[in-house]
Amino acid sequence: MPGRTALLALLGVGALALAGPAFAQEAAAAVAAAAPPAPPVPDKGDTAWMLTSTALVLLMTVPGLALFYGGLVRTKNMLSILTQVFMIVCVVALLWVCYGYSLAFTGGSPFIGGLSKAFLKGVTISSNAATFSNGVYIPEFVYIAFQMTFACITPALIVGAFAERMKFSAVIVFVVAWVTVVYFPIAHMVWYWAGPDFLKDAPTDYGYLWGMGALDFAGGTVVHINAGIAGLVGCIMVGQRIGHGKEPMPPHSLVMTMIGASLLWVGWFGFNAGSNLESNGLTALAMMNTFTATAGAAVSWMLVEQVLRGKPSLLGGVTGAVAGLVAITPASGFATPMTSIVLGLLVSPICYFFCSTVKHKFNYDDALDVFGVHCVGGIFGALGTAVVAAPALGGQGFLDYTVIPAVAGTYDMGAQFITQLKAVGVTLVWSGVISAVLYFIIDKTIGLRPTVEEEREGLDLTEHGERAYNY
Repeated sequence: MPGRTALLALLGVGALALAGPAFAQEAAAAVAAAAPPAPPVPDKGDTAWMLTSTALVLLMTVPGLALFYGGLVRTKNMLSILTQVFMIVCVVALLWVCYGYSLAFTGGSPFIGGLSKAFLKGVTISSNAATFSNGVYIPEFVYIAFQMTFACITPALIVGAFAERMKFSAVIVFVVAWVTVVYFPIAHMVWYWAGPDFLKDAPTDYGYLWGMGALDFAGGTVVHINAGIAGLVGCIMVGQRIGHGKEPMPPHSLVMTMIGASLLWVGWFGFNAGSNLESNGLTALAMMNTFTATAGAAVSWMLVEQVLRGKPSLLGGVTGAVAGLVAITPASGFATPMTSIVLGLLVSPICYFFCSTVKHKFNYDDALDVFGVHCVGGIFGALGTAVVAAPALGGQGFLDYTVIPAVAGTYDMGAQFITQLKAVGVTLVWSGVISAVLYFIIDKTIGLRPTVEEEREGLDLTEHGERAYNY
């Protein structure tokens, strides 16, 4: 009997030993089920690409846009335009991290976000931002920095319209007010949404134009139409440069303008391809479209000059390239390389017509053709996106994010064109009307223009006390 008892005890211990792992696994599974899901880990390749894209977009502004604009003005105003562009970047970057990011990219209303992330409250190295793919994220700091570069370049584009004739203090006050009441709301309306993994649970958490179904891959409405119409209103309300139409006002350095345009083209790959927020085949498509549309537009502009003027110019070539970059921006992630070429070939004659015939007809002094290139080219690109995005033409269409994982939605070119037209109209009215109010208030308070004597002497000396060249 003692032996039998010992044997039974031994078997019991063995059974417990064998059952132990099973019990442990069940307990671990129960704990895992009760615990909240682990946050997704951003892919290092996506993160590296977005960090690179952020630097490329900053390159577009300083030094790219600064040199592009600087070469186009007269020698006596070279430093003033450089200073304006450089300081706009600095000021807007500060506004962005204080409250701009929160107003643009948090929930609130369809027209503006809230202040839940003011001063980047709650943002840590562990917080993520959604991309356009289910389950794919990037670090939120990367997304904040990337979008910050867009906020910086947009108001910097505006100053080309009233170049050589606006006080530096007035420029900075205007920019602070404009990004607050124009840019941040437009960015929210066009680009804010809950993200592909959350839209189903938050069906109304998106911006007004995003919810309407407007397609703007990288900023046709948010950046170019927005800045372009503000520039047109500005150059009209500030008034013409002294001697406009009577004195020659040629660019003082087309070499610098060409260098600036080239830097813009290089940086624009971050602008467009980076707007996919991931590093994949669609990113490569956006990059290729940015290449082909730009080349097509540059060639097209020079052909127009050859036919109408008998001489193709460097200024025309680089202006055409910028027009192509503007036109492809909203369509860069939806078009094909071939339809992108068509966009580029068509946008240049249209912008050329506005920069020459229309501007001279109505006699407004858009010094560096901000309206003729950015607003007109942006409108053409935004409307053209409805066409080139059609799957029947090889386009990408759009994704239906109400299904997880997202699937291709049913594309209607005509309906999409109407949606794009509405988005263009909202941007023109919002930016145009509010910009006019801001210019009026500033003019009646601190004043927009320097004195006649100061303008004739040049803003480099009168506004900044220095010269671009000492000879």
